Amino acid sequence: MVEDAGYASKTDSVVGDDDPVYSPEEQRKIIHRIDRRLVSTVGAMYCISLMDRTNLSAAAIAGMTKDLKLSVGFRYTYTTQSIITLVFFTTYIVFQPPSTVIVRKIGPRIHISLITFLWGALMIGMGFVKTWKDLAALRVVLGILEAGFFPSSVYLLSTWYVRYDMGKRYSFFYIIGSVASACAGILAFGLMQMNGLQGYAGWRWIFIIEGTLTCCLGIAGYWLVVGFPDDAQNSWKFLSQPELDFIIRRVNKDRGDAKVQPFKVSKFLRAGLDLKIWGFAMLFFNTTTMTYALAYFLPIILRDGMGFSVGAAQCLVAPPYAFAGIITYITGWLGDKYRVRGPIIAFNMLLCLIGLPIMGFHKKAGVRYFGIFLTTAGANANVPAVLSYQANNIRGQWKRAFCSASLVGFGGIGGIAGSLVFRSQDSPRYHPGLYACITCCLLTLVIVASLSVKFYFDNKKQARGELVIEDSDEDHQQGFRYTF
Repeated sequence: MVEDAGYASKTDSVVGDDDPVYSPEEQRKIIHRIDRRLVSTVGAMYCISLMDRTNLSAAAIAGMTKDLKLSVGFRYTYTTQSIITLVFFTTYIVFQPPSTVIVRKIGPRIHISLITFLWGALMIGMGFVKTWKDLAALRVVLGILEAGFFPSSVYLLSTWYVRYDMGKRYSFFYIIGSVASACAGILAFGLMQMNGLQGYAGWRWIFIIEGTLTCCLGIAGYWLVVGFPDDAQNSWKFLSQPELDFIIRRVNKDRGDAKVQPFKVSKFLRAGLDLKIWGFAMLFFNTTTMTYALAYFLPIILRDGMGFSVGAAQCLVAPPYAFAGIITYITGWLGDKYRVRGPIIAFNMLLCLIGLPIMGFHKKAGVRYFGIFLTTAGANANVPAVLSYQANNIRGQWKRAFCSASLVGFGGIGGIAGSLVFRSQDSPRYHPGLYACITCCLLTLVIVASLSVKFYFDNKKQARGELVIEDSDEDHQQGFRYTF
């Protein structure tokens, strides 16, 4: 159904027997060294990123709403939910496309570590704001800084691995982020206990301490983040040049795009003419609408919709995200092993379609909480699944950069939608928000089915020699086929 991936065998896409320099065992050691350094580092930074991006709900129920008078008018809890939440995404979306160009020009080591340190400093500043307008202004700048992280990280990871290595790596990268979502509530509850220390409210300490952690990780990132395979020789205590050459050979054999062509605006933007890129982007929009809605409002839903106390609401966020991490890795592993992407996405959406009605319509809080497990698992597992789906079906460095930016940009739009779907006047059942999430699930299934039909017929044409899939100015790789 899909093409063999270069050095991959049918059961293990990590190593192969035909490298002229390294044995399979040596190849495996090199790949695992990349996993430990690259995936772990950007995963930890993504963990902090998610904490910093979604700690508003924790701060809100810890006293921020009252202190900054957010419950009055169009601020945090009114009809459109939160102007403070929304302003972040305006700059977050706009500044993503240039970030994938900038990271190629100055390198991930400087770009990613610098913006991480700067947004950490910004988070500390949020702990000292006096009015909601000050907080909103800082959130605008936070959107500019965080816009560069996720698309750059997704792009960086895609350049190091062959197509059927990506599912597990993206899953592990995102699982570390899910750990952040799981632990953020517990951490926030602990920081709330600092209420009154040095004269500051507990919600302020949430921003101050988490911002300090971010700054420390940004400084460490300067040494730990690695460059792209073609310029990673200067990365601190990483791979040797022969080992980097092996990675480049491996990627070229898989999809033929390890070599970076000179940047041209026309070449970068030309990728936008490919309709499937916007299909992938819509898949990510549907997914992030649900993940952001859960991240922003799950503590509030648990408190106001299900009757749990503030402490219980903060802590009960953790178990569903821990379960989501397990499902995320299992589906990523299965996707790589059997070289499928669309069926994994469909399965995750079915989990959501089962969980959402339970979450919204059952009368018992305990059963509704079980529905949260299924919904959280399906929605979050689809983030790396969609990332792998698009990464497996495009070629070319600048097209890959454009696709990462457009995908994550639509994810930011999903963040806006996610901040709007659960409205305070819909409490305690939040039915309109649940209907919106169910619609996203159904639309995802329609898009995956449509892309699968297209890929099936294009692969048939490729097999008959009637079509070169993902042809580019870089080369004409006749063997590239779409992954369902």
